[in-house]
Amino acid sequence: MSDKTMTEAEVVSRLRSGMTIGIGGWGSRRKPMSLIKEIVKSDLRDLTIVSYGGPDVGLLCAAGKVKKVIFGFVSLDSIPLDPHFRAARQNGEIEVEEYDEGMLQWGLQAAGIRLPYLPTRAGLGSDVMTVNPHLKTIVDPYDGETLVAMPAIPLDAALVHMNRADIHGNAQYLGPDLYFDDLFCLAAENAYVSAERIVPTAELAANAHPATIRIPRLLVSGVVEAPGGAHFTSCVPDYERDEQFQREYVAAAKDPQQWQEFLNRYLSETAPTANGAQS
Repeated sequence: MSDKTMTEAEVVSRLRSGMTIGIGGWGSRRKPMSLIKEIVKSDLRDLTIVSYGGPDVGLLCAAGKVKKVIFGFVSLDSIPLDPHFRAARQNGEIEVEEYDEGMLQWGLQAAGIRLPYLPTRAGLGSDVMTVNPHLKTIVDPYDGETLVAMPAIPLDAALVHMNRADIHGNAQYLGPDLYFDDLFCLAAENAYVSAERIVPTAELAANAHPATIRIPRLLVSGVVEAPGGAHFTSCVPDYERDEQFQREYVAAAKDPQQWQEFLNRYLSETAPTANGAQS
């Protein structure tokens, strides 16, 4: 089994402008922020971002990296809207493709199992069908029910953050929810995992139920040890969301000079670890 460890810079060096990149996590929870910061510092552009979005989407929009966002929502959880995504959308700076949360899940699932679409009832009778005129319905050949044919959402790359991983890419979540990180990895040509700690393989199952090891090494192209790598989003049980820092992020968005000062500080500082020390 190969050693897949690499740095954030090495991961981003494998990405290309124009790619479709899926980002795991959920809102402002367990986002691969150290990888997002590295993209912000890169010369990548014209990206299509697929996400249950939070500040990952906002930061990339603010940095001018995004051409299109495919999403179920973009929220900071305790703060309803991300200011940078909202501004980019209102100003027509990005293309958007908004789905019901379950439809986005089904699109990733379809891509993961290499199907062109999967049928679903989600979206029927809603404006999702109106704002996405490319969506088509199909008739169930067994009982005649009309369903939405949710198209697959294949990814060039996926970026996810987990609590633990080994050097081979097996990755583990320890919080209450996997979100859909496994589906992002399954739908991607190449998946990259950052983790709070890289540990011996045996330790993954020794300290938690084996069912928490939901991302197998065969899906992973690279793994990064990134203590505090989800900051300022949460990575339960290692740490909660940094609410004060998140409020600073939102406040700084109101003024271009204040934002640039905030961004310079954010990109240059190391993330706090679970015990408050700098990583």
